[in-house]
Amino acid sequence: MKLQRKNRVRALAVGALAVSGALALSACGSDDTTGAGGGGAAKPSNIKCDGKGKLLASGSSAQKNAMDVWVQNYAGACKGTEINYQPTGSGAGVTTFLQGQTAFAGSDSALKPDEVTKSKQVCKGGQAIDLPMVGGPIAVGYNVPGVDNLVLDAKTLSKIFNSEIKKWNDPAIKKLNPGAKLPDLKVQPFHRSDDSGTTDNFTKYLKAAGGWKHEPAKKWEGEGGQAASGSAGVSSQVKQTSGAISYFELSYATAGKLQTAKLNTGAKEPVEATVDNASKAISEAKQVGKGDDLALDLNYTTKAEGAYPITLVTYEIACNKGNKAETLPATKSFLTYISSKDGQSALKALGYAPLPTEIADKVRATVAKIS
Repeated sequence: MKLQRKNRVRALAVGALAVSGALALSACGSDDTTGAGGGGAAKPSNIKCDGKGKLLASGSSAQKNAMDVWVQNYAGACKGTEINYQPTGSGAGVTTFLQGQTAFAGSDSALKPDEVTKSKQVCKGGQAIDLPMVGGPIAVGYNVPGVDNLVLDAKTLSKIFNSEIKKWNDPAIKKLNPGAKLPDLKVQPFHRSDDSGTTDNFTKYLKAAGGWKHEPAKKWEGEGGQAASGSAGVSSQVKQTSGAISYFELSYATAGKLQTAKLNTGAKEPVEATVDNASKAISEAKQVGKGDDLALDLNYTTKAEGAYPITLVTYEIACNKGNKAETLPATKSFLTYISSKDGQSALKALGYAPLPTEIADKVRATVAKIS
């Protein structure tokens, strides 16, 4: 049964990737409801599809597979609006939004204070806010021939990604994997070349739990290694490079059939990167945003049984007030759908974690007030 489930999840994730050519899709108003993630496009319930024209958005590549399916599902319900989301990376997405070029942005990191201040020039009478929308584990994918069950911890990962551990049979890795046949093979770490919220969250974990020598940031600060653009880029490099290791959202590992490391967190058993295990960690998050801003503080050092600590939450960055009149209806309609039970229920099969109920309720209430 477990194998069948994995195969089913992989098939769904690959299907999501196939949707990627359909970023700009039309949609039509309907109040009919079907289950999300089924054989056809889901029809969102209780959504007024009164937006017209093209809605541009960009940012996080970690949520790309979710966005592909959401756009496809939305297209099954609403005509007259094109939703075009470009997975340019969190940093680029926020920059484009703050320049007033997009209706909303996707970011795997909450806005910084200076970005909120700058947003007031775009959000007339309001400001940009963080709306948690997609949760999930950041998988540590690897390509080591003959090794299909690898355990790592934060300290070892910090040394690997700072080029301090150079061979896969290093004593530190051996200690975590007694009995494993680790080869005398060069470790080839890959990191993101673009400013990335995934990098920010991954290095926050390394800093909090593993003594990472650098400050966490969207821009990679580690020493050595090789770079590739986007989650698709680094996961592709792992797939084709013997000895490679990198970090990316779980659906890329699932779609690429890549091995992922379990984490020794101090719990009784090493923790696997799964949606359910990530949900356990995300449920410990605390809201640190004020007012309409729903930014979260994640617990990267959790030792709870079955809680996978390298998680991210992707935010949709939008104006709480002062949205452009021509894009407000479609923006509000689309954000209402993706935060709805229909929208969130489509996530799990793709390797994402739906929002915990308490957080989802706050997001829906906040989206309803956008003006």
